[in-house]
Amino acid sequence: MSSPEQPRDGVVLSLRPQDEVACRLCAVHCEKVVHPAACLARSCPFVYAYEEHGRTFMGCLRKVFSAEIDLDMLRAAERRGGFGAVRATRGPLPMCHAEVASAFAHREPELGCVNPEFHELPAEAPTFRVSRAE
Repeated sequence: MSSPEQPRDGVVLSLRPQDEVACRLCAVHCEKVVHPAACLARSCPFVYAYEEHGRTFMGCLRKVFSAEIDLDMLRAAERRGGFGAVRATRGPLPMCHAEVASAFAHREPELGCVNPEFHELPAEAPTFRVSRAE
């Protein structure tokens, strides 16, 4: 991750707050979350699966989320309205279905978010393309 700036009022500020997975600079308490069902739907190349005790579990090779989820339970939850999101443990990748979840939105300061850069998520697709000149 990024190295912090000098503390201000006892708070260590990140040089790249959009790369952090949690923000505690105010009383709202925000976290980035990802939707594992979208990983399967989008055929993410970083999804892995393994069988243990007769069950199939899936997870993320890049550890964007650290949970290993029972695939049958995920699919059953999707049929009932959605599995939902899990907490991100690393910065989401551009192909991740990610969002910011706020725990105590009613505590937001009068002037709004004190760390708006935290809410920046990676673009759905790369904004540029690298090609080799022939």
